[in-house]
Amino acid sequence: MTTSTAAKQEMNLMAHLLRRAGFGAPRPELERYIAQGYEQTIEELLHPEKAPDFKDQNDLIYRYEVAHETPEQKDSAQAYWVYRMINTQRPLEEKLALFYHGLFATGYGKINHPGNSLNQIEMFRRYGLGSFRTLLVELSKDGAMLHWLDNKDNHKDAVNENYGRELLELFSMGVGNYTEDDVKAVARAFTGWNIVEPPNFLIASVNGRFNWKFQFRPEEHDHNEKTFLGHKGFFEGEDIIDIIVRNPATALFIGKELYNFFVADLPGNPAWQPTGDAKAAIKILADAYMVNNYEIRPVMSTLFNSDFFKSEKSWFAKVKSPAELVVGTMRLVGGLDFPHPYRMVEVAHASAYMGQELLEPPSVEGWHEGEEWIDSGGLVERVNFASQEMGDQNNPGVRYIIERLKDQESTLSPDQLVDGCLDLIGPLSVSEKTHRELVNFIEYSAPIKFNTEDSAQDFTQKIVHLLKLIVSTREYQMA
Repeated sequence: MTTSTAAKQEMNLMAHLLRRAGFGAPRPELERYIAQGYEQTIEELLHPEKAPDFKDQNDLIYRYEVAHETPEQKDSAQAYWVYRMINTQRPLEEKLALFYHGLFATGYGKINHPGNSLNQIEMFRRYGLGSFRTLLVELSKDGAMLHWLDNKDNHKDAVNENYGRELLELFSMGVGNYTEDDVKAVARAFTGWNIVEPPNFLIASVNGRFNWKFQFRPEEHDHNEKTFLGHKGFFEGEDIIDIIVRNPATALFIGKELYNFFVADLPGNPAWQPTGDAKAAIKILADAYMVNNYEIRPVMSTLFNSDFFKSEKSWFAKVKSPAELVVGTMRLVGGLDFPHPYRMVEVAHASAYMGQELLEPPSVEGWHEGEEWIDSGGLVERVNFASQEMGDQNNPGVRYIIERLKDQESTLSPDQLVDGCLDLIGPLSVSEKTHRELVNFIEYSAPIKFNTEDSAQDFTQKIVHLLKLIVSTREYQMA
């Protein structure tokens, strides 16, 4: 079975888009997207509201695993989100939620409330493609964030600068674009942004844990004049955000963060400044942010349609995060379905063992990404997880690959079998040395035929072992 060069290029580009705008796609899904075309696929991804809402599946989850309905433990909350990422029909919505979770890092250890952690992720889904101004306002009102960065303790007579500092340094503008006086002004503007007082202990114990909700307390707000980035006024929190979102430094900050997450890994040093092609690409994204009134959807459209994103130089230019590796592998092997809901927690823990515990970033800076995802312990966990899932013939995605290969020819050469597996897993390109080793593995065994029952079983075993080797390669670790 031969495929034209143009068709291969089209498939490779679509697979690249789906790895970055989602978590990869098994072959049937990939071919559906190819049939509708690249531009139309981008439009579909950018409008997740047109796809079925995941809430339709919640009743099924809760029936088997009641702990996920009102999670009282971190495990249940993590498992619920991982299950959504694996099974969603809105991949970009979940991918952006993961992006914002790293950017606006909020750790469970201090919050100690799984419901509020999941509420924040839902807020990212709801506002992630809209106005960055709206997103920052909602972030500033988010119960988990109000607790995490202590703005609930920010009062006019006892100003707490934690949230104001991180809003400027890590969430919007970046170091070097503001002064200490600006931090103080932001903190004063956000005084009185607080949480509704929880009910008394007896009510809380009867009705379960209390979800934190925003409350503005005017008596705790500093109503005096403030100076921020050269602007003077009787600013409140939303006034500060208005000034932030229209600042060119914010446009470049957002462009850099989106480039790093969706295009290519950048150095982790916060002081590092982009140069060359990366600088030019980030400028394009920053311009799209400014001319589109700080809306994220057109910025993402610009990114996915850009030459720098579609270029082969950006293919496999990023190390998969543990969450991407876990979710992408599970999608490839056929998802995480019932009647085994207990595996939801097991699969969520796999990401943590690799170094990314969802809902529990190590600090307000989030995770150090790129090459820092790979260390000796994490790499062993990544390889073991992927090879274990790919080695299970009961997984529908594995069975699909086997049957698809059987449908091609009655006999396959070692080269054909290796190329067929690489194609159906990715398509995935490996180095010449890796390809040679994969072929050698097949050549050491008996001829590859499947025209009898015995030979078909032998063929199946060869494919399974080959698939396990492929997902253990360096190339499979890249997105």
